[in-house]
Amino acid sequence: MRLGLAGKTALICASTSGLGRATARALAEEGVNVVVTGRSAERAKEVADELPGAVGVGCDLVADGGAERLLAAAREAVGDLDILVLNGPGPAPGPARATDTAGVAQAIATLVTPQEILVRGTLPPMVEKGWGRILSISSTSVQAPLPNLSLSNLGRAALAGYLKTLAAEVAAQGVTVNSLLPGRIATPRARQIDEAAAQRTGRPLDEIEAASRATIPAGRYGEPDEFGAAAAFLCSTPAAYITGTALRCDGGLVPTL
Repeated sequence: MRLGLAGKTALICASTSGLGRATARALAEEGVNVVVTGRSAERAKEVADELPGAVGVGCDLVADGGAERLLAAAREAVGDLDILVLNGPGPAPGPARATDTAGVAQAIATLVTPQEILVRGTLPPMVEKGWGRILSISSTSVQAPLPNLSLSNLGRAALAGYLKTLAAEVAAQGVTVNSLLPGRIATPRARQIDEAAAQRTGRPLDEIEAASRATIPAGRYGEPDEFGAAAAFLCSTPAAYITGTALRCDGGLVPTL
């Protein structure tokens, strides 16, 4: 399938590793001029150097003014953005009964506030051109909240609600807004969650991982490149009639339609 992405521009948040990096690679291979981002400018440039037509920008997205600085740097590097991929690390694991005001504020500051700033800054040129793609790398917790990830569940659900509302508002202007929900993908974040579960329960890590795989109909964790391919399609020209949706990439993990 021809994705029609050659010459487009994209900002991929938190793209020096994991799902963000896989998405950046998939888009770059389709001819997109990608801005790779991460807290470390050196690391962002190293990853960008591995991709055709990519540039690396270092920025702490959740720092004061971080989203504004990142947007300005991306525009300086590639011009107005055709594609915005929202991504970022989740808050620390923990049960709902242990949350407090500071934790809730952190979840919003990490998973909602900078994303809204980036959307607001990139949307006008997309609407003016009549073409744009906004994609959130989220989690299946949006549809089925995950145990011991209460703050992540809270923040991701809030962002998903905002993006769903936005999708209906800009669909007629050629801008699609979607979320891609990874299940158990073999990334550093997945390992962090497994390690936290092992520490919490006192069970060996390999036992935790085996139990997790047993819950997945596909019988394995997904590969980052599989996720990146799905992300590239949702950003593509042929996907123009897909908007306001949350697509699971989870090997059949979530047992709902």
